[in-house]
Amino acid sequence: MTIILVSSMTNYFMNTYHVVIDDDMIRNMLQTDIHETMDLFSLNQVLYFVFLGLIPSYLVYKTPLKFGSIKIELFKKIKQIVLLLLIIGLSVFSSFGHYSTFVREHKPLRFMVNPAYWIYSIGNYISATMNTGEVIIKPIGTDAKVIKSANAPSKIVIMIVGEATRADHFSLNGYAKETTPKLQKEKLINFSNIHSCGTSTAVSVPCMFSIYTQSQYNYKKGIQSENILDVLNHTNDISILWRDNNSDSKGVALRVPYISYKYNNINTICENGECRDEGMLVGLDSYIEEQKDKDILIILHQMGNHGPAYFKRYPKAFEKFTPVCKTNQLEECTQEEISNAYDNAILYTDDFLSKTIALLKKYKNTHQTAMFYMSDHGESLGENGIYLHGLPYFMAPSAQTHIPAFIWFNESFKKEVQAQKIKSNARYTQDNLFHTLLGLFNVQTSVYDPTLDIFYTTGK
Repeated sequence: MTIILVSSMTNYFMNTYHVVIDDDMIRNMLQTDIHETMDLFSLNQVLYFVFLGLIPSYLVYKTPLKFGSIKIELFKKIKQIVLLLLIIGLSVFSSFGHYSTFVREHKPLRFMVNPAYWIYSIGNYISATMNTGEVIIKPIGTDAKVIKSANAPSKIVIMIVGEATRADHFSLNGYAKETTPKLQKEKLINFSNIHSCGTSTAVSVPCMFSIYTQSQYNYKKGIQSENILDVLNHTNDISILWRDNNSDSKGVALRVPYISYKYNNINTICENGECRDEGMLVGLDSYIEEQKDKDILIILHQMGNHGPAYFKRYPKAFEKFTPVCKTNQLEECTQEEISNAYDNAILYTDDFLSKTIALLKKYKNTHQTAMFYMSDHGESLGENGIYLHGLPYFMAPSAQTHIPAFIWFNESFKKEVQAQKIKSNARYTQDNLFHTLLGLFNVQTSVYDPTLDIFYTTGK
């Protein structure tokens, strides 16, 4: 009965959003809080659960079972298995050419087998997640130290981790709708060809801050190794703060100061149960003033464009593009309505990032300042019937992996990194983030790879 109940729900999500229930999706689900879960709740979900879950389960429960002896039951099972194998064999043999071609051409179909694939994925998740003993975290970059002259100004870098934004919906990248009007007035270095490590927050966020590349990273490696925040912390010269308006840091900020801004007991800018990203900016001036003579890295993890309820992700004043999809049942809306709601959320992010830059500009005479924005992954908006994100990386469309990323520097910081030499249209990935942050703070360490530092120059 449990299999029937769970399968009714996996069937709902697979049919509605065209997602795959693999081990990464299971991890994403288990790391999602109740607030995000409620965004997915719908009447259709209840109907699936009742008619494909509860009722069939009840019928199975009420069906009387009669068993013979072990010998008789074993013989019956053997007969059934042999009969099924014969039927399968005859079916395949009679149309072998068709089946062999079909299987080769449609390999992703195996991910849609319900309940076999989600059961298999649970096994994979347990294998990849569970440990027989205490997790031992491997220290890295313990030799890290900041190299700078005695009279050099301190640095403030605000790293914005975006949520579910795709590069081709930013007008910075040529999108027809003006979704980033305020950012376009700033002197940004825009990376138009950058790609994510994964297709879900649970994978991309820990991966992008880890020392591992996309091809090397897995969950166990991530939790068993320190990340870039730890390396910067080893210098004892860099103050680090993580503020989060998403579910959490996915384990990245376990060893640095962390504050959740999801609820109005901390976040002072909330409405109708939705706390806004700009609330994470409140009080940062006080924090900066407290970090005397130290470099500062502040990470702000956005709620951003978390779906499917895109219409909740922005205040009413930012509803510029209409008509808007006003439900989490995306299949009930036109692609234009979905896109408009999604683009309005980006318009609000544009405002949030503009306010972040304005905050940093106040320190132009005392600090070198920078704002670095990078989304965790992209989002499908109904193209080819696919919604949201989380497809296995090898089969995910570029909408889920081609992400927006850009950086703003004040003039003194810009001169130091020799920004004019940066090839902003070159292909980069989230693999570059670890080493780029080390380079921005002039950190010398054995784990630094200058070939992966976006701003590395021979003059550094």
